[in-house]
Amino acid sequence: MLVAEALTKRFQGLTAVSDISLTVRKGALTGLIGPNGAGKTTLFALVAGFVRPTSGRIRFEQRDVTAEPPHLRTRRGIARTFQITQPFAGLTVHENIAVGAYLRHAARADAMDRAASVAARVGLARELDKPAASLTVSGRKRLELARALATEPKLLLLDEVLAGLNPSEIRDMIPIVRAIRDDGVTILMTEHIMQVVMNLCEDVYVIAQGRLVAHGTPSAVCADPHVIEAYLGHGAATRLAARERRHA
Repeated sequence: MLVAEALTKRFQGLTAVSDISLTVRKGALTGLIGPNGAGKTTLFALVAGFVRPTSGRIRFEQRDVTAEPPHLRTRRGIARTFQITQPFAGLTVHENIAVGAYLRHAARADAMDRAASVAARVGLARELDKPAASLTVSGRKRLELARALATEPKLLLLDEVLAGLNPSEIRDMIPIVRAIRDDGVTILMTEHIMQVVMNLCEDVYVIAQGRLVAHGTPSAVCADPHVIEAYLGHGAATRLAARERRHA
């Protein structure tokens, strides 16, 4: 469904993303992980069209969309969430979700019906009439997810949708994300919580300092020395291996 080919993005003297290629197959739940500052959000911005690459190209459903702006990519079926939730504070939860639904439903009644249906999918059915500004962190995360879902995407980019949630809230969100994929939406997600990646993703890409350092199943990338060093520092893989040999 999505193919990124040799993507590079430079901001003046800083290279945020360097020669990264990845593929997301239709119907998959794919993870993108890496330490803080690795370039994950920049890569998401490139795929969604908010930032144009310095070089490389992006294909969605075999069509080159590299030069297309975000609204055209959204019409094609690419939607994303943002790490920092910014709902329309003066609108209700229902109206916030309807903003996304208007992309496919021009009539207000149809958009509101669609918004109510999406709210039920993410656990916000009882919050529809509340002001968006009154929601908890967990509620805002669900609203961010709902607004993206309301555009009826084929590919959903989840940018740390679980960040800031407590363990109980995370447990509640995992089946929601899985159900979205099971309903036919392909998902590419970034996440710091490795347990979530292990539980949800079948395929994982790892980037560090703007470069791709590993790709494979969750269990394979967690054992990859390059991944261990990206998270724990230079020499960490060797030290861990030596410790395991001593305790063997």
